[in-house]
Amino acid sequence: MAMSDPLGDMLTRIRNGQRVGKSVVSAPASKLRANVLDVLKREGYIRDYSTTEIRAGISELSIELKYADGDPAISEISRVSRPGRRVYSKIKELPRFYNGLGVTILSTPSGVMSDQEARAANVGGEVLCQVF
Repeated sequence: MAMSDPLGDMLTRIRNGQRVGKSVVSAPASKLRANVLDVLKREGYIRDYSTTEIRAGISELSIELKYADGDPAISEISRVSRPGRRVYSKIKELPRFYNGLGVTILSTPSGVMSDQEARAANVGGEVLCQVF
């Protein structure tokens, strides 16, 4: 059966993996997922990720989760724009998540980026998820 929200599935795998204390979780690979993981790595929420090819044309992402003194680096991760309800925001109307302590990940015409990078580039777009 086809998956209706692949990005939401990856975020749930990360959330569930951190709740049980796993060091590595895996998810099917795609360009959007890899770009979101790039932002999470730049912002310091995950250690690293790697792509491994299972068989011809099918790849998998291995995500190394990050912990600080036994506590997960991500305390909250949620999907904002879903397949049933897309959420778009102009950069001037984008609210600060947890008063600027959290990160909002956007899909913009300039690529996938955090809210701080989008404000610096002065571009808005689809609000993919929020991380704290």
